[in-house]
Amino acid sequence: MVLSFCSVYLLPPSICPLSSTGFASAAASLRPLPAEVRSQRNAVFSREQARQRALYPRIEKIEVSMHGPGLDGTLLIMNRGMSTPLSCARHLTEHHVKNSALALVDGEPWPLHQPLTSSCSLTLLTFKDSDPTLVNQAYWRSCAALLGQVIETAFKDEYTVELLSTPEVAVTSGAFCCDVVLDPQLDSWTPSEESLRSLTRGAQQLIHQDQAWEPLEVVPSVALEVFSHSRCKQEEVEQKASQNPKGTVMLYRCGDHVLLSGGPLVARTGLCSQYEVTALHNLGQGSWGVQRRAQGLSLPLQLQAHHTVWRKLRQRAEKLVRATNLCFLPQTVVQQS
Repeated sequence: MVLSFCSVYLLPPSICPLSSTGFASAAASLRPLPAEVRSQRNAVFSREQARQRALYPRIEKIEVSMHGPGLDGTLLIMNRGMSTPLSCARHLTEHHVKNSALALVDGEPWPLHQPLTSSCSLTLLTFKDSDPTLVNQAYWRSCAALLGQVIETAFKDEYTVELLSTPEVAVTSGAFCCDVVLDPQLDSWTPSEESLRSLTRGAQQLIHQDQAWEPLEVVPSVALEVFSHSRCKQEEVEQKASQNPKGTVMLYRCGDHVLLSGGPLVARTGLCSQYEVTALHNLGQGSWGVQRRAQGLSLPLQLQAHHTVWRKLRQRAEKLVRATNLCFLPQTVVQQS
């Protein structure tokens, strides 16, 4: 379901007209509609996903050595290029299927939906592990991805929304972040508490849908085609590819939303439980326009907080998280909305 929060007070009527005229209308006609952009990105993602799956036309078996509480010594025989860590979890128990958020493959972080391409050791990670650092980092990154997905579809079609490179912030910062540049027509817009609640409702709908984050590792040329309508994202693709020894980048798809990620995401939106959008700060003029930092707070399904504790956490999550983002001009003065 594509949401238009404009009708539920995300934008005031004075700057959210039912129809645009003059220059704004002419400018909008020169760019594809958001639904067309999403369709194009999905088509390229699906085409590349099918191409990669076709690299394994014959069923070849691999050995997966399981590690973890009660699993040491367990050996699974799986299908090369087809089976994923989640497939392995389904051969174990329902507990492993429901609670696994990420995996370690030969000691390296690995998304649950990413196919295994050779015999390996596999550890399934949960939020209640003795050292949940990797899972927490992936969860925070996933919550930011979810926030970006909501914001991208929250405005009417005549308003552009450009998602910038997502700042990598520690869980201890108190909030996850998503940087965005809105249509120039909205430069003076100040979001209300109702606006934040509308965004929260949008995120909760995606959580309720329990959608998978599908990973796809691609060469830069594929990612550049995916983001052919966004020069900002194309520059991010080039940057991330240059920093990766393999020269590749990681894409994810959640529903009809395709994103570029700097690290692994958890398996699905349904792993989120308490989730709230807490702030939308104005950072001032950046490289691509007036830059805003959306922030939020969330706890996973396996962990819950009493409402008094949540209230204190929320107050902290409202404060601006200062994080480095290459789309932001260093000399710009930060303004809190």
